[in-house]
Amino acid sequence: MESDERPWGSWHVLDEGPGYKVKRIEVRPGARLSYQTHQHRAEHWTVVRGTATCTLDGETIEVKTGGDVEVPIGTPHRIANLHDDDLMLIEVQVGDYTGEDDIVRLDDDYGRAQ
Repeated sequence: MESDERPWGSWHVLDEGPGYKVKRIEVRPGARLSYQTHQHRAEHWTVVRGTATCTLDGETIEVKTGGDVEVPIGTPHRIANLHDDDLMLIEVQVGDYTGEDDIVRLDDDYGRAQ
């Protein structure tokens, strides 16, 4: 299965099929993903270790182990790990396309293309 190292941590595909993809996402302490949107998929995040600071359409919520978040298609979102422990979550993507190029970056700490 697909996986990738990113400046903020890593992701690993656990399962995928027509219309869905399941990933394990690990975020290092003090790191965060880009603030982004997707045109073709919604996401559901479940925190399995640590505490996620999630930004959804400009509003920030803290989600502890066992908590979850729904991200509708087109909603700007970001996950951050503001704590000293590793953060791990399971992301379920649902939509007609779940490719990695369905990312529109609105803000990025690492200078990646917008």
